[in-house]
Amino acid sequence: MKDLSVVVITLNEEHDIEGCLDSVKGLAAEVVVVDNRSTDRTVELAKARGAIVTTRDFDHYAGQKQFALEQATKTWILSLDADERVTPELAAELERALASGDADGWVIPFEVEFMGRVLRFGGLGSEKHLRLVRRGTGRFVGGGLHEGLEVAGRVARTSGRIRHIPYRDLDEYLDKLARYTTLAAEKRWALGRRAHFLHHLLPFWELFVRLILKLGLLDGRAGVVYAGLSSFHTWIKYVKLRELERTHA
Repeated sequence: MKDLSVVVITLNEEHDIEGCLDSVKGLAAEVVVVDNRSTDRTVELAKARGAIVTTRDFDHYAGQKQFALEQATKTWILSLDADERVTPELAAELERALASGDADGWVIPFEVEFMGRVLRFGGLGSEKHLRLVRRGTGRFVGGGLHEGLEVAGRVARTSGRIRHIPYRDLDEYLDKLARYTTLAAEKRWALGRRAHFLHHLLPFWELFVRLILKLGLLDGRAGVVYAGLSSFHTWIKYVKLRELERTHA
């Protein structure tokens, strides 16, 4: 597609960047990678796949992704993370969608793959994000965590999905847990939120909701493990919020 740019931000993504870029091979006329000084083979692998690589020091997710957006030169821009893949169904749909002129931005549904299985339940089947925009109409907002695209114009939705593979294994989950729970706690602190005793009960409620009310048990072992880890993530971010309170007391 001669009018499509794909943009990706990276930091030490050698395990994911090949799969990400291979999923848009033959689809994008231009691939832009904005790298935060990776010390592994990320840049080498991206360049080997024809990507234009620019180095930029990371400020926050919205800032980094906005910078990447501004480097694209084609009419349409698809923003991906390194651990995301364009599915064949989405790739087949994109050319028709963009040629239709129906929208300035496209919301794309997501599917999560964990432990080799696509999770359909547990609250994950309805995830969707605005990721495809006409150049000049979109902007990333949100700062340090939970950044998102906003579009000045019409928005439509694809049926094809992006596959998200957030964790290769438990070690990677625990590595990301440390980073993301710190960011989540800092964001809550900045918003004036504080921890209280009832937050210790949230993991049990979340586990019940994911496994029973949202049928996560139907995803088998992978669904149970994911629900347990997500509940633990919830607890840790409030423990860290309490630590911030003590630090600033």
